[in-house]
Amino acid sequence: MYKIRNNLIYGFHGCDQSVCDSLVNNRRKKLNYSENQYDWLGKGMYFWENDKERALKWAEDLKKHKQNNKQKITNPAVLGAVICLGNCLDFTEQDCLQKVKEHYQKLKELGIELPKNSGGKDLYKRELDCFVINSFVQYQRDENHVSYDSVRGVFFEGNEIYPDSGFREKDHIQIAIINPNCIKAFFKPRQNDESFSEV
Repeated sequence: MYKIRNNLIYGFHGCDQSVCDSLVNNRRKKLNYSENQYDWLGKGMYFWENDKERALKWAEDLKKHKQNNKQKITNPAVLGAVICLGNCLDFTEQDCLQKVKEHYQKLKELGIELPKNSGGKDLYKRELDCFVINSFVQYQRDENHVSYDSVRGVFFEGNEIYPDSGFREKDHIQIAIINPNCIKAFFKPRQNDESFSEV
């Protein structure tokens, strides 16, 4: 009863300025799906929830390491999106965590050879997670006729912000949009008006 998310949230995607302009000006209809085998939340269009600074940093980092990436970023930019998550596979909810855990166990019982997550303490290459999530989403669609519109997860990444902290420098909430109809609008984020004074 409470699973369908009808509220709107803001998502931010780091990209090249040309991609941002094309989507905001309706020359392009949707973002490309990320379909890497190591994507943290499986196949989808990726956004940082409410964090345009993190999206810009990601685009800037991609520009620096362009030889390792398929995306061509020469002018880092941030694309904003108004998103309705719809039927969301949300890894902040116990029910979703349990369902995916049980699906993983089924895959093991079937003797399916599963990939491994790798990439240091932050597990930058999440091949296992990506495989399990994609498999679960597909299984739900095929067997139970349940279609997920989005996947959402909290990630703890980077160094502690101070000794013995439970928070890290790159902690974030990430969203992968499966159903492009969840994206209600694209926009260019505005800068704060620093000249505004309280009346």
